[in-house]
Amino acid sequence: MTSPDAAAPTAAQTATHPAPAPAGTPGRHRGGSLGPVGLVLAGGVSVQFGGALAVTLIPRAGALGVVALRLLVAAVVLLVVCRPRLRGHSRTDWGTVIVFGVTMAAMNGLFYQSVARIPLGPAVTLEVLGPLALSVLTTRRAINVLWAGLALTGVFLLGGGGFSDLDPAGVAFALGAGAMWAAYIVFSARTGRRFPQADGLALAMAVGALLFLPLGVAGAGGRLVDPVTLGLGAAVALLSSVLPYTLELLALRRLPAPTFAVLMSLEPAVAATAGFLVLGQALSAAQSVAIALVIAASMGAVRTQVARAKGAVEV
Repeated sequence: MTSPDAAAPTAAQTATHPAPAPAGTPGRHRGGSLGPVGLVLAGGVSVQFGGALAVTLIPRAGALGVVALRLLVAAVVLLVVCRPRLRGHSRTDWGTVIVFGVTMAAMNGLFYQSVARIPLGPAVTLEVLGPLALSVLTTRRAINVLWAGLALTGVFLLGGGGFSDLDPAGVAFALGAGAMWAAYIVFSARTGRRFPQADGLALAMAVGALLFLPLGVAGAGGRLVDPVTLGLGAAVALLSSVLPYTLELLALRRLPAPTFAVLMSLEPAVAATAGFLVLGQALSAAQSVAIALVIAASMGAVRTQVARAKGAVEV
């Protein structure tokens, strides 16, 4: 999942809100031997393998404990790196960042409740429906019926015609995480307009960590301070939040936002691969086709949104 708390914009957002390159941005042949596409792919792999590692941690700390550790470690790292300014912000600014933090916490909590019950690949595929729905609804073009139809076909295949092979609660949690991901996109953009650099993200991550820490303590208790659990939790935070954010931020300096958005649409496939390699979660042929259909729908919706944005600029 783009994480779901990754700071870089997601598919629907980057199509219409490209990130401008900051002053002094290195040339396109500098700043990373992987190249911008490689950086995005590396970030996506990091997110999904971090998610797979989190699944292995759930038996030790519970889903709530894993989320608390991930948010807490990511918040500490971002606060230390960004050192956001606390003064000079309006009440509306703080309201926006608080809602962003609540949304982030809910998105992560629901997602980890999902992967505790269903395989990682299907969970990410269902979660992607949130941003996909937002992208389809905001463009309001007839072709979006095709993308919506492809996505629904994929969901139907993923559930075997009735989700008989997937835990219903896990499906519900994944869909809820998708709804929160759509809200995350909206409030991430608003926060970015009100706070410089990644200050808003760091503050929102701190809000989410403070909200979730009591739940994590209640769910995991003393297991949270176990050295192995702390170490694995820190690794999950770095793989799923800090590292992908850094890679995607570097990539967005040199990569067109629409290309970035299309690459982000590949995350269900990366998640399915991580689930297979790390967790031994094999997918049936029907589930593999289902994931491919949702990826195709996501890419199509992104391209439709980009075409609409270009048409508006030309007019």
